[in-house]
Amino acid sequence: MKLVRFGEAGREKPGLVDAQGQVRDLSGLVPDITGGTLSTEALNRIRQADLSSLPVAPSGQRLGACVGQVRNFIAIGLNYADHAAETGAAIPAEPIVFNKAPSCIVGPNDDVIIPRGSQKTDWEVELAIVIGERASYIGANEALEFVAGYCVCNDVSEREFQIERGGTWTKGKGCPTFGPLGPWLVTKDEIPDPQNLSMWLDVNGERVQNGSTKTMIFNVAQIVSYVSHFMILEPGDVITTGTPPGVGMGMKPQRFLKAGDVVSLGIEGLGEQRQRVVAFEGNAVDTSKSWKGH
Repeated sequence: MKLVRFGEAGREKPGLVDAQGQVRDLSGLVPDITGGTLSTEALNRIRQADLSSLPVAPSGQRLGACVGQVRNFIAIGLNYADHAAETGAAIPAEPIVFNKAPSCIVGPNDDVIIPRGSQKTDWEVELAIVIGERASYIGANEALEFVAGYCVCNDVSEREFQIERGGTWTKGKGCPTFGPLGPWLVTKDEIPDPQNLSMWLDVNGERVQNGSTKTMIFNVAQIVSYVSHFMILEPGDVITTGTPPGVGMGMKPQRFLKAGDVVSLGIEGLGEQRQRVVAFEGNAVDTSKSWKGH
């Protein structure tokens, strides 16, 4: 299944993409696409529903993040061998784990806002894992049983904040709008091999990232197992798993996003995102504006 959330920011409704590509409104079955909707039992109830009887969502609706009420937004750094090589970093012996703020999550086509004072806002196409069952101290051999599905994530990153300002990576990773998720949450039955998915990202129509999940250092099962030894993973938690080469920081000369740029990205079987980059203005951040050209 391809699960979506549609409507204005903060008031999204749950939906499902049917065989004809139409979004069916699931509001009569579930209140939202959140952790409570993502257990195997809950997903099976949705599968058994008569989709033809459900209303079709109005066309042109904004898509929100494909999972709501995320409690833990976890990320894995330097998890692609070819990306580590482009940055000159050593292959990590264990997964590098950091947090992205759940407040940075936005829809797949919402604007990305360059933070105040930023000079080095960067892009990263990533495969994100969405947890479906509570997981603690699980083995890699059973880890996929705790996964609900997968989605596209743009792990937007401010490299000066992340690397040059001391402390942890987190403060360069959780700025408002730095976590577009979606367009869909694709359940794991539709992605039999998450380690063989092509992925790409364009900036202003130029292909800058062109990779595959085959070059991950730690695979999906290893990541879920590893993280579960350091925290309890709850249904609806998101783990984004690293990026292939082609980020702005790795270019010579380095290249970063500026207001007016358009970023497009996608992963095989998981759909595409498209974001307009805008400058920070004033003291408040409005994340509800969305790209209408998708």
